[in-house]
Amino acid sequence: MSTAEYAVGTLAACALGTLLYKLVTSDVIQGALQELLTQALHVPA
Repeated sequence: MSTAEYAVGTLAACALGTLLYKLVTSDVIQGALQELLTQALHVPA
């Protein structure tokens, strides 16, 4: 690959990483994950 292709690939990887980080740290996703873990770890008495 040429240097330009590496640059475009690096930018695309950074953009994808940023998008995933923003998604995972959003309140909606954090609430859903917390609810899922709470349900999964809940032991009926």
